[in-house]
Amino acid sequence: MPIKLLHVVGARPNFPKLAPVHRAGVAAGVVQTVVHTGQHYDDALSASFFRDLGIREPEINLEVGSLSHAAQTARIMERFEPVLIEQKPDWVVVYGDVNSTAAAALVAAKLSTRIAHVEAGLRSNDRSMPEEINRLVTDRLANLLLAPSPDAIDNLKDEGEPDDEIAFVGNVMIDTLCYTLEQARTTGFRESLGVGRDAIVVTLHRPSNVDEPARLEAIAGALRTIARERPVVFAVHPRTTARLQAAGISLGDVRVLPPVRYVEMLDLVDGAYAVITDSGGLQEETTALGIPCFTVRENTERPITVTEGTNRLVPNPGDLPAAVREAERPAHPKRPDGWDGHAGERVIASLLARRS
Repeated sequence: MPIKLLHVVGARPNFPKLAPVHRAGVAAGVVQTVVHTGQHYDDALSASFFRDLGIREPEINLEVGSLSHAAQTARIMERFEPVLIEQKPDWVVVYGDVNSTAAAALVAAKLSTRIAHVEAGLRSNDRSMPEEINRLVTDRLANLLLAPSPDAIDNLKDEGEPDDEIAFVGNVMIDTLCYTLEQARTTGFRESLGVGRDAIVVTLHRPSNVDEPARLEAIAGALRTIARERPVVFAVHPRTTARLQAAGISLGDVRVLPPVRYVEMLDLVDGAYAVITDSGGLQEETTALGIPCFTVRENTERPITVTEGTNRLVPNPGDLPAAVREAERPAHPKRPDGWDGHAGERVIASLLARRS
């Protein structure tokens, strides 16, 4: 009898992680249901992903919407509990580190349903980040910890997780990059913007960067400086747009875009001179593509992108213009172990190996 998986996703970073696991599950004959919590709900942040990544629309949408961390987590739990009771899956599969991940894990644990966490073990060691709390909570509750990198396994073992609950599967985000890269290159999106290979692509959304007006102004000032030297394209998250408008901050010659589809963003990044971001996913994608990446943070939960990839932490926004001037694209980028396009298959194999 095939196993039954209940996948829970809710925000933009989750969808590229779900896609390769879901496709591998289809190939293996696994029974699957996707629950979308509705944490992100506009087309560019949510619905377009399912079309672009070749998976069907979620069977269930909890339509939670945007709320404070506590209210959003509580509402997801309240709406997810009856779904889980009705569905009775063998496994609840959660992804990454968003509120939907921790909320679903809490409900599943209290209903004695096994939890598999895709992207387990990543740590920034910064508990001021809401995502770090979600990672810690989810990993403590999960029955199967699906790690993307050796450092993640080391973190889990240091925290006392037993070896038989840890599996190295590699990076599912890179599966999605491999699956969609040629599609992205045929969108013509970068060309439609008139953007060449000298452009800097920017995304920023984390509270530590956008919630404090002085910090946001310092970043905007650095981007204005860079934009006087080369094109800068900033795909602005709704959260960041609201903070810029509230603080009356100008971006000068920076070209501003609304949130764009995954394949369009990948086309931009693939052809970029460099990327400035605070996104975990972009740190990974730029490493796989060999694009210089400057992460505007004090730390990263993906240190392998620094030690083995093209990522550099730039906590002081004033250092960004000089960092961009010094950027060099490696001739032969190296992908870390497990970044081979088959992580989703290893996730399903790990679940099948634990049927009972």
